[in-house]
Amino acid sequence: MREQVRFAVLGPVSAWRGAVEVDLGPPRQRAVLAVLLLAEGGRVPVDRLVDALWGAAPPASAVGSVRTYVHRLRRALGEDAALIRSVGDAYVVRALPGDLDLAGFRELTARAEPARRAGDLHGAAVHLRDALALWRGPALSGVRGEFAQVRREQLEALRLSALECLLAIRLDLGEHAELVTELAVLVAGHPLDERFREMLMLALYRCGRQSAALETYAEARTLFAEELGVDPAPALQRLYERILRGDGDLLAPAGDGRPATANGHGATPDAATPHARTPAEVTPDAVTPPPSATPRPPSPHRPSRPVPAQLPSDLHGFVGREAQLDLASALVPEGDAPSATVVIGGTAGVGKTAFAIHWARRIAPRFPDGQLYLNLRGFDPVGAPVPPAQALRTLLEALGVPPRELPEDQDALAARLRTVLTGRRVLILLDNARDAGQVRPLLPGAPGCLVIVTSRNRLGGLVAVDGARPLRLDVLTAREGRDLLLRRLGAERVGAEPEAVREIVELCARLPLALAVAAARAADRTAFPLAALADELAEGHGSLDAFTDADQAADVRAVLSWSYHALSPAAARLFRLLVLHPGPEVSLPAAASLAGLGTAAARSLLAELVHAHLVDEPAPGRYAWHDLLRAYAAELSAGTDGPDEITAARRRMADHYLHSAYAAARLMDLTRDRIVLAEPSPGVRSEAHSTPQRAMAWFGTERAVLVAVLREASAHGFDVHAWQLAWCVEHHFGRQGLWHELGVTLRTALESADRLGDPTALAHIHRGLAQAESYAKRTGDARAHIERAIELFAKVGDVPALTESHRQLSVVLEVQGDLEGALDHHRQALELLGPDGDGRLRSWILNGLGWYHSLLGRHREALEFCATALELARARDDDYTLGHVLNSIGHARHHLGAHDEAVAAFEEALARFRHVGGVPWAEAHTLASLADSRLALGQPDRARALLAEGVRILERLGHPDAGAMREKLAALTPDEGRAAPSG
Repeated sequence: MREQVRFAVLGPVSAWRGAVEVDLGPPRQRAVLAVLLLAEGGRVPVDRLVDALWGAAPPASAVGSVRTYVHRLRRALGEDAALIRSVGDAYVVRALPGDLDLAGFRELTARAEPARRAGDLHGAAVHLRDALALWRGPALSGVRGEFAQVRREQLEALRLSALECLLAIRLDLGEHAELVTELAVLVAGHPLDERFREMLMLALYRCGRQSAALETYAEARTLFAEELGVDPAPALQRLYERILRGDGDLLAPAGDGRPATANGHGATPDAATPHARTPAEVTPDAVTPPPSATPRPPSPHRPSRPVPAQLPSDLHGFVGREAQLDLASALVPEGDAPSATVVIGGTAGVGKTAFAIHWARRIAPRFPDGQLYLNLRGFDPVGAPVPPAQALRTLLEALGVPPRELPEDQDALAARLRTVLTGRRVLILLDNARDAGQVRPLLPGAPGCLVIVTSRNRLGGLVAVDGARPLRLDVLTAREGRDLLLRRLGAERVGAEPEAVREIVELCARLPLALAVAAARAADRTAFPLAALADELAEGHGSLDAFTDADQAADVRAVLSWSYHALSPAAARLFRLLVLHPGPEVSLPAAASLAGLGTAAARSLLAELVHAHLVDEPAPGRYAWHDLLRAYAAELSAGTDGPDEITAARRRMADHYLHSAYAAARLMDLTRDRIVLAEPSPGVRSEAHSTPQRAMAWFGTERAVLVAVLREASAHGFDVHAWQLAWCVEHHFGRQGLWHELGVTLRTALESADRLGDPTALAHIHRGLAQAESYAKRTGDARAHIERAIELFAKVGDVPALTESHRQLSVVLEVQGDLEGALDHHRQALELLGPDGDGRLRSWILNGLGWYHSLLGRHREALEFCATALELARARDDDYTLGHVLNSIGHARHHLGAHDEAVAAFEEALARFRHVGGVPWAEAHTLASLADSRLALGQPDRARALLAEGVRILERLGHPDAGAMREKLAALTPDEGRAAPSG
């Protein structure tokens, strides 16, 4: 059994295996572990680790350094390297709660609260002492940087809160004499913290040292006046007044520390607690006398404080977002849990403020001490962002602090806000924040509060340094968009024109602001059908003219412009150029090529655009944007970028995808004849692929993009790029069974090749179209294309391509039923290849000769050709070729009656196809052949299962053979499980 690994952050960052401490390496490496541990089981993206280690100015090697540190930490942890797991582009430490001192601290302090409420003061004190004993010095000792300092302060606030709670309980237990020295040390170390000074005054008074208690207050009054320009808080003043007049009610401790019993004897649940559950509001008079005590005059609690309720009204027509609301509500701190900050982000017009207000109003009852709202005007079109000092004054005044008592210094204001919020459960909604620096001074320090921040920027600093939780809003779903129109226009009008409603939702890109503008326009035109509005939006599609409004806050173009104008010039240029990319997503290297930038520079600019929510990053290194942002970028580009720059950017984009696809195609089909590409334009960062598997994965990721780029290239006169890109994608699309995409790309490429009049280009595209039409069972068209390709390849003298074309003509002739013709063209292909031709292509031609002999009933001759093909393929360990050769061998063996040998061949073929991946149609046909052999062996159940699997694959592909295989499966009923003929 492995030894337990324990981690510690409440002191030096450490790890132990059993009793032996693990060497965690240099400070930055320890810092990586600290950040992961502080997430307490949550995912920590690499970019957050970079922010935590280097702040706003990371080196270019930062990401690599982080990965190196993680690797070294895993190695240091030895057999428990799995404790640090990779989850996408993030890491997570899978430590159990008992393995981390911080988790243990939280658990023990949480246990103390119910014990205290039950009147078990001794039990509560034990839990709190055990929790505080876990601290071995200042948290995160030895870890440097802003992130560590901020988290260190937050953890220290937790420690002091637990300590304060313990001291209050000990006072209630009558331990005032033992506490005087300890409290005096705490006051000296935290002179501005009124919590400890209150308790010291009370302890001194209970020890008969009235003058010392009064002197402690006098020191506080002088200190607060000099440092903060304010008087002590009202609670401290009232305690001073009661001690000054010798109030005897202060002398008795609150309870005896025994748990309450069922019959009411012992301490009452609240006997030892102040009026609020947070220790920060402990006052000596805020206790309940025991039932047997003589009634006392009412305890002078702190005077009633204003309870602000500043949240704006909920938006009429707010719909949906239930999943996000549930997720957000789970982040609300409960009880004495640390205060939480939630950053609501998303693109302009996505409804961040509406969501924040709706959520805040839903949870407002959980914050009985008030709800504050402040517009920070981070992206205001007419005014400057609200400075933090001004925001602090506004919040403090709302919380009842007289303006004359407010200090001038921003740090002092922030300290005063934290003091005022201590012991309160307050919700603060900070709308439209510019950056983390504007928000950070406004965050509370004590437990129990919630800060909701909305921003067009990501505020990554708040997430990395301050532990804020990001919550990103996307555009509405189609149903939510319909519900929004339903709420604003009424069920009768929306229900009468469902198709028009669907069009309006999509033409508005499901963006709440755009939908609201469209709904307002429809509401003003009650006599007009919604179809008229849909037509108007469709006519202006690609423009924002349909979404203008006199009120800038409701004008989509104006709202988007506030984010755009905050960009750096380089990021603004990239945003404009991205509109030239046809989508649906753009990779980092493609964006770099489009703008003619280095990858590092493009990454930085894309991060700025993501930060501003002008593009999204739905997957690591993949960027996307909705249609209205595209329309806005198109407007900007048309008015800013000259035609030469736009043409150069289009060429770089076409070069990028052409050269990247060519590199992938060469890896995936080594025997295919080659084409000659021109050199890429300067600034193009084409993508390299190290293995055929990576090349196939790249094609799969970029599939939709490649079709769109080819179409754009042809439309803008880049005809060479168009036909050559079609050549590049042909093999992958054919292997995947993507017949529709293959046909679309090749027909578009044929238009470009016709314009060029280049016989080589025309030959390649005709040959590709022959493959596409053949797979679609349009054999007449397929034959015309391949014969034209043979004619053109013979004319230009391209022998390798001519060889492959004869082989392909055989496939067409096979479908037409001309098996002798198919065999003859394979013989011609073998003759053209010659004795020194490519070995892989030779194995393919020999396999074809075997296949056609088998189809003609010459099975033993077929096996001779296939044996040579198999030897060549095995020598190369070529899974793809082996799969086809073994299929041919299985076919011949089956028809010779050697069904066991046929099964073996088909099963190996199937394994080869599955290993290479990306050939589902070949896998499906092999399953059908294997089913025939299983049926011949008297195994109908296995045959049905194999056919069912093949049908599922072909139906998923939309393959034309799906119907025939489905009929074959339907005909195979249990009573028909007879052996198939083997002749």
